[in-house]
Amino acid sequence: MNELKLTSEWDKTFPKSEKVNHKKVIFRNRYGITLAADMYTPKNAEGRLAAIAVCGPFGAVKEQCSGLYAQTMAERGFLTIAFDPSFTGESGGTPRYMASPDINTEDFMAAVDFLSVQENVDPEKIGIIGICGWGGLAINTATLDTRIKATVASTMYDMSRVNANGYFDAEDSEEQRYRKKVALNAQRIRDFQSGEYALGGGVVDPLPDDAPFFVRDYHDYYKTARGYHKRSLNSNGGWNVTGCMSFMNQPINTYSNEIRSAVLIMHGEKAHSCYFGKDAYTAMITDSKYTDNKELLLIPDAVHTDLYDGGGKNAIPFDKLEEFFRKYL
Repeated sequence: MNELKLTSEWDKTFPKSEKVNHKKVIFRNRYGITLAADMYTPKNAEGRLAAIAVCGPFGAVKEQCSGLYAQTMAERGFLTIAFDPSFTGESGGTPRYMASPDINTEDFMAAVDFLSVQENVDPEKIGIIGICGWGGLAINTATLDTRIKATVASTMYDMSRVNANGYFDAEDSEEQRYRKKVALNAQRIRDFQSGEYALGGGVVDPLPDDAPFFVRDYHDYYKTARGYHKRSLNSNGGWNVTGCMSFMNQPINTYSNEIRSAVLIMHGEKAHSCYFGKDAYTAMITDSKYTDNKELLLIPDAVHTDLYDGGGKNAIPFDKLEEFFRKYL
């Protein structure tokens, strides 16, 4: 495996729990990219445990909310890992700050590979949690990976849809997609000539007076002490300008209504992104034979980033997550 430089000190955006053991681990996906993860194991755990792999949000790192989810679920008895996707954080892959619907789905499947062979994991009891853009990718992974017995998509984005149609589907036209593609392909030439990939910029800072609410919501998490991290793309320079280009023409979740395993989609009812979760749930149950273990949970008064870290109001329903995974794992 490629040698990674892993941070030894605790550098998370959340406090370390005394109820779990923590260590760094690595594993490789089928493209040969080495991924870095934090493993959380309940203290004094015995035997083979149910396990959960966690990733997201899109443009975040495992030291942010995916780690919080993983550590909290480990406190509740599960073995968990929170991992950095390919090309980001402490994981390998070059060039940096790229995304791919295929490779990022593979990242989740590689996490399942890794968990399946751990001596203290029951390979028949593996679940995944995807947050934000990784919520959509978690559903995509569950469509492919029959080893996954339970999936949670939290405050999800459909990254294909938002790249192709813009926020709130406001750019959903052939002409607007064409203009995007012209601009992105022009950027490819500039990148090729310079030998470097231009960054698109993370969350805007300072915040403009006329910034829409969802931008303010992101700023409140990624650009403040609440969620800032030095390796997070969203907290700093963002993805490459062309980093997410392939999502425009590679829709994910095409056969989500064929998922036989359990899926919980949870969203804040006041989140700007709630339409992604609602529509994903509708697509998943439409003409499906497997609806009994599918659920949409709308959380009152919660906005998008409230499901990152609770938003100061305990918005993440960890009791519900524990109940869900204990039932299906």
